[in-house]
This record gives sequence, structure tokens and C-alpha cells, in this order.
Amino acid sequence: MQKFTTFLMFEGKAEEAMNFYVALFANSSVLNIMRYGKDGPGEEGTIMHATFSLNGQEFMCIDSAIKHSFTFTPAISIYVNCEDESEIENVYAMLSDGGNVAMPLGNYGFSKKFGWVNDRYGVSWQVNLQ
Repeated sequence: MQKFTTFLMFEGKAEEAMNFYVALFANSSVLNIMRYGKDGPGEEGTIMHATFSLNGQEFMCIDSAIKHSFTFTPAISIYVNCEDESEIENVYAMLSDGGNVAMPLGNYGFSKKFGWVNDRYGVSWQVNLQ
């Protein structure tokens, strides 16, 4: 059976971002890491390929050895349903710290509490109170 996994490409911040996300969400962990060696093509020790789980949902990430003229876009975002006020407040605060707020936490009619941010790594997140 086919499996679909979100793949995040960074330029030198993959491990930092992955560890940040794993620490932020309950029941999350780094599953495996492969690093570039001294012979490259990426900077030695950076992430050639890693997988991590955020509350059961798997993600992959890399540090691209090639510089690109593009980065993340809010046209695709990670949508998180939070179970209670405490969780949404914490997740929103942590993701928006050092990032950019697209929509502050608020009641937008379609949700009694919703927010949208691009985190410090450029990844777009929509957080919603169930």
C-alpha cells in the first residue's frame, strides 16, 4: 500500500528544526538519521536523510547539499488540530517565536480558535482548536 510522507528540505537547519518539532509535540521522536560524511556532497555531519514522527505522523527531512533559489511556501502548510486551549496556546507561541504570523490566534468563524504561522525555519503551520 502506498504511503505519503511530508518531506522538508532545509539548508543546514534540518536537525535543529526536527529536534524543535519533536520537543514541541507529545508522542514524537526522531526515528533515524543519516549524515553526510567527510566526502560530502553536503557539509560533514549535516542531515543527508532523517525521519521523525510527530504524534504518529511521519516526516522526512534533509539538508540540501545544493543551494536553491526557493524555500518553503505557505501554499502548503502543516495543519494541527489541538485538543485544548493550553495546547493551542503553547504550540502557537512556540511556532511563532522567531517566525512570522500570517493569522493571529482568533475566532475566524470557521473555528473558535485558529492561527497560522511560518516558523523560524520557514515551515508554514495552521493550528486549530478542535
